[in-house]
Amino acid sequence: MSKHETHGIVFLVMGAGLVTLARAMTLSFLAIKLHRTFALDPATIGFLLGLGPLIGAFVVPFAGSLSDRTGRKAALSLILIVLALATVALGIAETVVAFCLAQCVAAVAIAVYGPISRALMSDMCAESARLKYFSWRYTASNMGWAIGPLLGIAAGVVSTPLFLSAAAVYATLALALQLLVLPPMIGAGDDISFRPAQVTESLKAAMQDPRLLFFIGGGTALVAVYGQWTATLAPYLARDIGGGVEIFAYLVSVNGIVVLSGNPLARRFIERRGALSALVIGAFLLVVSQIGFSVSVDLAGFIISMVAFTIGEILVVPSEYVLVDGISRSGNRGSYYGAHSFSTIGSFIGPTLGGAVLGTLGGTAMFLLFAVFATVGAIFYAAGKASSQW
Repeated sequence: MSKHETHGIVFLVMGAGLVTLARAMTLSFLAIKLHRTFALDPATIGFLLGLGPLIGAFVVPFAGSLSDRTGRKAALSLILIVLALATVALGIAETVVAFCLAQCVAAVAIAVYGPISRALMSDMCAESARLKYFSWRYTASNMGWAIGPLLGIAAGVVSTPLFLSAAAVYATLALALQLLVLPPMIGAGDDISFRPAQVTESLKAAMQDPRLLFFIGGGTALVAVYGQWTATLAPYLARDIGGGVEIFAYLVSVNGIVVLSGNPLARRFIERRGALSALVIGAFLLVVSQIGFSVSVDLAGFIISMVAFTIGEILVVPSEYVLVDGISRSGNRGSYYGAHSFSTIGSFIGPTLGGAVLGTLGGTAMFLLFAVFATVGAIFYAAGKASSQW
């Protein structure tokens, strides 16, 4: 691997950690902000926080395919600038409408950043090394989740200076990415005679792959469980559990800490057992965690359930990347990752349905709903993997 390639991968790993750190110390507390400041009910909070990911689910496939043609480096820089501006708007917004509009833009930018960043990393390294670097990236991201919420609590939940600091992180990363020297054909489009129609054609070809369709269905169900879990767990804790806000902050940090300690073991487990087996086991642990949340009444119970949830998450997420990467190739990787990211619609389905169920039937029903989603997700991925052998 050349020096430029190594520097590029290290930058993307560190960038993922910094983006998540900035996100965790601000966006992870939006549900509490909407509940405390604007007195919104759980169903409305879930809908508003899920709206951005819903829009992102439709934008990401086209953005991923577009990056195959125009280059991922320029796309990532633009995304980071948009994210910085949206975060500034979140910090100064004084009405629920302005706040939610800015949140939607930020959520779409984050949704687009992930798959394009992963596709660029995949471009840079050999297939045999991708799981390792995906694992490193995921570890760096969860370092952000471990530290960010504690910074958010220390600086004041959803305070304006916190949002401005996060925006500065995004803008700095955008500038650094532009200064980063990448090898030829890395971060640049393969087809300089780009035509808009090519994006649609490439995306259409990807969506005709039955394996990818199964993976999208499975990903949607699983993302409904883990993609926006803060948007449903935070209102539940704040409303139904004494000291719930403090418990929530601890749980977000526990999530990140368990990833940091468990992710290397999870990577080796995936390598040994295979991506599909690891994903199914991870989905089972997600089911166990939801049952645990439904019966927990104190910090200890919620921490145990969060540990199970997080172990399930660190098995599921890298396994999804490996499964999608296994059915793509260099010329269509952005299209496949982009199309698979349509599964981020689960980040709308989860908080919207979960919030509605929480508001009408209570927390137990909401957690059981998520347990069903996790089970369905594993079934769809198994079906997609089986179709590869037809």
